[in-house]
Amino acid sequence: MNALELRWHRTWGDLGLPNPDPNVLTQLLARYREPHRAYHTVQHLEECFVLLDELRPLAHQPAVIEMALWYHDAIYWPRRSDNEPASADLARTDLEAGGAARDLIDAVTAMILATTHQAPPPAGDTEILIDIDLGILGAEPSRFAEYERQIRKEYSWVPELLFRPKRAEVLEGFLARPQIYRTSPLHARLEERARHNLAAATRRTS
Repeated sequence: MNALELRWHRTWGDLGLPNPDPNVLTQLLARYREPHRAYHTVQHLEECFVLLDELRPLAHQPAVIEMALWYHDAIYWPRRSDNEPASADLARTDLEAGGAARDLIDAVTAMILATTHQAPPPAGDTEILIDIDLGILGAEPSRFAEYERQIRKEYSWVPELLFRPKRAEVLEGFLARPQIYRTSPLHARLEERARHNLAAATRRTS
């Protein structure tokens, strides 16, 4: 059993749920390995889990955050605008089949929906999840450059003249926030580097 499988089983166990059919994980990981993905992959999932382990002492219900991370990009098609609701629906289906209580399902799906990054997250565990999802913005410059290439690959069907201003708009939106990271550890460690990465990327796309 590899590290991801062990983590998957631990997540369900920590939530007091029996392990689901093995095909649930197989199908979930197959989604993260779809050929049209370049960034929203198992690599991103594993990077999220590294940050979760760092922030775990701050979490009220770390296993709920972990389950939301497993599913937050389960559905990802760059041409769609409903990836987060679709991912939340898949999580709901699998958790219902696994016997999860309604309040747990609602908590997980609400966290997934928050990864649209359209509004500031509520304080607490959702803040932690959002900081984790945005961790890539504060990555070392070489990893951030790889991330930018991965995003461009996922949107390779968009002409450069359209992609550049849209991408700049997204990057500038994060730069305009009073703070990108709301948890103390990531704010202290990643905020400055994230702003440097975003500013440099914005200049390149302008």
